[in-house]
Amino acid sequence: MRAFSRVIAAGLVIVVFTFSLFLMRSQTTSAPDFDTAQSVQGLPEITVEIPQGATGSQIAAILAQSGVVKSAEAYFRVAVGDARAQKVAPGSHRLTLGISARQALDQLLDPERIPSLIRVAEGAWKSEVQQAFLNYGFTKQQVKSAFSGLKLPKGFTNSEGLIFPAQYSFPEGTSAQVAAQRMIDRFSDDAQGRKLLQGNSTYSAQQLLTIASIIQAESTDVDFTKVSRVIYNRLKIGMPLQMDSTVHFVMQARGDIFLSRKATMLNSSYNTYRKYGLPPGPICSPGSAAIEAALQPMQGDWLYFITVAPGDTRFTASFDEFSDWKVLYTKNRKAGAFN
Repeated sequence: MRAFSRVIAAGLVIVVFTFSLFLMRSQTTSAPDFDTAQSVQGLPEITVEIPQGATGSQIAAILAQSGVVKSAEAYFRVAVGDARAQKVAPGSHRLTLGISARQALDQLLDPERIPSLIRVAEGAWKSEVQQAFLNYGFTKQQVKSAFSGLKLPKGFTNSEGLIFPAQYSFPEGTSAQVAAQRMIDRFSDDAQGRKLLQGNSTYSAQQLLTIASIIQAESTDVDFTKVSRVIYNRLKIGMPLQMDSTVHFVMQARGDIFLSRKATMLNSSYNTYRKYGLPPGPICSPGSAAIEAALQPMQGDWLYFITVAPGDTRFTASFDEFSDWKVLYTKNRKAGAFN
């Protein structure tokens, strides 16, 4: 029995050793690939269709069969080692034939090589997204029908703010309804979006999305969590939010940092200069960072913030200090600092 056990043990050692050699060889064996350093200029191109929900291995097979890459294995290895590969959009892509796997991934991610692309920018209004649909080629009636027939998350009656910012490419023949619904569903696919849709003990999902949308419209990601805290601090003490972005939303105006006194008097439930509390709904589509900031604001006692010059946004709990900074902002604005 002891001799038999030694034979079994020896056999297991040989199997483990052989399997280890197999793994080492498979990892060091290079898959057939074209030269990454080669120029693509002058090489023929082809339009490749990436299906909705295609996996990395499926995309690799499509690229190999189309002659874009030398082997499916080469692309798959590059995709596994590069997190950007998860952002390859479905739909049509204009790709060069006979290129390396690395070049193929770069081209798949290049928006200029996606002929049928709808871009939803962070901070976009629903009206701007609808215009993008019209530019894409859908008719006004198709767009109107698509957005009126959307299936929204529980508790929402308007798609404003739920159209998730991303680059969308759709297979030829995709309807406006399917395209618009994909943008709404993408919100639930985002990790921060899923958390927001759950709401919390203090605010509903719609209120949290409204906060996130104001954060997105009022600042850049470096200050998102601070702006978030200002909003919560003002709500807590019953102070009006007085956010310019909510008035800009009412006016559908972009590109002007200055807000006139007359504009602050507009009669609208979205005008946070006249109305206390949150506006009735989101004012734009926030991205993941703004949503996260709405869920996890930075700790602080700030009640005011102002951008005195590009790249110089200041936060304070003192109205006097805020007033001094406002004078500096006015001086810089009149000097053309914001042009």
